[in-house]
Amino acid sequence: MKILALLRHAKSDWDDMAKRDFDRGLNDRGRKGAGLIGEHMRMHGIVWDKVIASPAERVKRTLDEAMPDTDVTFDARLYLASSDTIFETVATQAGDADTVLVVGHNPGLQEVLFELVSPSNENDLFDAASRKFPTAAFAVLECDIESWDALKEGSGKLVHFARPRDLDPELGPEY
Repeated sequence: MKILALLRHAKSDWDDMAKRDFDRGLNDRGRKGAGLIGEHMRMHGIVWDKVIASPAERVKRTLDEAMPDTDVTFDARLYLASSDTIFETVATQAGDADTVLVVGHNPGLQEVLFELVSPSNENDLFDAASRKFPTAAFAVLECDIESWDALKEGSGKLVHFARPRDLDPELGPEY
């Protein structure tokens, strides 16, 4: 059994439209959401053997707020990665880790959920995550595998899902 967690970057800053997508940081709401989800992750109690992340600025700033003292492996393949690329990156980067956290972007992270969770393992958490995997969302999957190269369709069960708005209603959707 392996534990794979997914963390989407927090809400990005669109104030400077001249910045490349890769270089955008976080806005105030994003910094608050990242800090809150980071606190939640620490309280959840999983110790990460490996953290693999996109090198995009908004991902780096999310990690600074959520997990400031964590050793992170940045992998360019995770920038706007598809689920296949995420699986490949985990297989090549995770080594013998039992718990891996991937920090990146949608739609790839949500696609990972769709592929890993078989219909027989769908539950209320999956229903919520499948409707929307918003910024700073955190999901934990138990994967029935012995090694990361065996990560494949239907091998996971979603056991935890949290969004900043679940922790602070003020961080809910803006209308």
